[in-house]
Amino acid sequence: MHLINYTHRNTFPVTRFGGRLGAQDIESELGYLFSSALGNLAPSILGGQFPVDLYEDKDNTYVRAELPGVSRDAISVEMVEGSLSIQASRKDKSADGEGTVSFNRLVSIPDEVQSDKVTASYENGILTVTLPRKEESKPKKINVAVN
Repeated sequence: MHLINYTHRNTFPVTRFGGRLGAQDIESELGYLFSSALGNLAPSILGGQFPVDLYEDKDNTYVRAELPGVSRDAISVEMVEGSLSIQASRKDKSADGEGTVSFNRLVSIPDEVQSDKVTASYENGILTVTLPRKEESKPKKINVAVN
């Protein structure tokens, strides 16, 4: 099994020639700083994204998400134009009363996935989506003949 590092982030900003950050680099770094600093606030304020793990073996790619406290009926998984959309919601009790917290995540999926054979399972608060590869994209062993 091979783990895919999906959410890697450099510790230090990458600079362009001359040692200066471009305008897009600065905007990206500021966005990252704000999202990491505000990441512990209520998910409903920040759009409710949640982390996912991607890993693969020779036949499938897997997307795994931890969704504690979410019922199976409150989870929606869809393939949309080469992307996997995961949406979930749960009831949340606070001092102000009871409300609903919504979570969503959009994950880009490689072209070698058979989108009509995607399956999802939910057990003990963990959602696992199995994305089977097309036959032509699976590794094939080639025998070497000796003459």
